[in-house]
Order: sequence, then C-alpha cells, then structure tokens
Amino acid sequence: MDFLRTPDERFADLPDFPFAPHYVDVDGLRMHYLDEGPPDGEVVLLLHGEPSWSYLYRRMIPVLTRAGLRAVAIDLVGFGRSDKPTRREDYTYQAHVDWTWAAIEAIGLTDITLVCQDWGGLIGLRLVGEHPERFARVVAANTVLPTGDLDPGEAFLAWRQFSQESPDFPVGKIIGGACVGKLTPEVAAAYDAPFPDESFKAGARHFPMLVPTRPDDPASAANRAAWEVLRTFDKPFLCAFSDSDPITRAAEPLLRKQIPGAEGQTHVTITEAGHFLQEDKGVELAEAVVQFVAANPQ
Repeated sequence: MDFLRTPDERFADLPDFPFAPHYVDVDGLRMHYLDEGPPDGEVVLLLHGEPSWSYLYRRMIPVLTRAGLRAVAIDLVGFGRSDKPTRREDYTYQAHVDWTWAAIEAIGLTDITLVCQDWGGLIGLRLVGEHPERFARVVAANTVLPTGDLDPGEAFLAWRQFSQESPDFPVGKIIGGACVGKLTPEVAAAYDAPFPDESFKAGARHFPMLVPTRPDDPASAANRAAWEVLRTFDKPFLCAFSDSDPITRAAEPLLRKQIPGAEGQTHVTITEAGHFLQEDKGVELAEAVVQFVAANPQ
C-alpha cells in the first residue's frame, strides 16, 4: 500500500499542543496517538472525526488528566500524524474499523471509557458492538452508528456533495465553518498541518462517501450486527451532544432510546457549540466526561 507521511516539522509549535507523539505500526502503516496522564489511570479513549485529528482534543486532555484519568487520543489512518494511503480505494469503513481496533490492541487499552464524535462514533460505536467486554463506559457526542436504513438528512448530503465537488478541500476552513466560535488563523493552520497539499487528503476526501446512506451499503450489515449488541449494552452510556449541529441532532434521542445503558444517566447538552463541540466547548465537554466517570465507578 502506497502512503504519505506528513513531515514532523508541520507539527512544530502548534498552539496549545505540548503533547509528545506516540506511534504503533498497524498493517504496515504508522498510527499516531497521544497518551497523557497517569499510566495506571482509568483510560479515556478520544476518537476524532472528519476531517480533524487529535488536535481537536487539546483542551479536553488537561481536564481529564487533572482528574487522574489517562487520556489516549488516536489519529485515524489518513489524518493527523498517522500515515495517509494515497489511493482512495484503500479507505473503506471496514479498514478503518480494523486499523483502529488494531491500534487499541497494540496500545493495550482495557476498561475503556470511549469518547467519540463524528466518525469517531461511526468507528467507536461499531467497536463497542463488536467488543463490548473491552469498554466500561461510552460518551457519544454528535455522532451515531448509521446503517443506511434512515434518511441521512439534507445537511449531510450537502456536505457530502461539497466534499466531492469542491476543487479545494480547505480543512481548517471546513472545521471553522462547523463551529459556533471563530477559529484564529493559527488554530485553523493547526488543523491544516497534517495536509501539506491535496495529495495528502485522499482519506479526508473519501470519508463522506463511506457513511452508509442506503440499506445495501457495504457497511450496513456489520453495523446492524453491532446495533444488536448495542441494544443490550447496559454499561453507562452518556449523550453529550451540542445544541447547534444540524447533521447529528436527530441521533441523540435514537441512542438514548435504544441503548439500555443510557437509561438513568444525566445526559448533557453542550450549549453554544457546533458540530466540533470539542473545539467550541472542550473544557465543558471534558468536565461532563469527568463527572460521568465519577458518577459511574467500575
């Protein structure tokens, strides 16, 4: 598999990002992750979405580690400091699930509290459905596990069309446009850092096409199977959605209704936050995670 590796100097002196890089090899690809906090602390796994990377969690990590938690943030293949296959055909839903699970195995994470947003949930919730014994708790934020059986909505379809037709794919501007607050030029540049030019964006470009939007999508059957397990998942499950995300707003009541572990939890709404609520209100989301862990001891 041909891939590109973003030069290290692209990640030098990013604002509010003092974290050391860590790497694991997965199927000949190097995957990057952050690993902060006490090594023996309870694990909080932070999975990002499209087209962001672990930089998205920079405001949350200090809150989590101060509470004694071990914060691990993985860069998905094609994003951040992880390697980036050059052919769009190499990116499939199943490949992302397999790569992410292999990274979790290689890092050795157990009793995981999953925090997932956007594609972090499409991958993470699928993994919870396939390996429920490995997860202690779940926090779902602006995400869902789609099977293609429901209408994806106009907002998502418009985003997918843009992702395929726009001659430029300006990652920093895309993330800024999906936030309530305004990104500084330096922060927007940090989101652009993994992508020196368009040749590095095959995965970012292709991700929207992998979301199941029809019942016979290649990922639909596996996601339906994961849902069968999620409908029996009685470990603590928290919804922490934002108040200003048109793409995922219909997902929260679906998760709360169908997943047993969501019953009785103090679900939260992160106000004045867009799709990338970690960027808009990362401290508030992290505090909700800390409270959720404390309220649901193992």
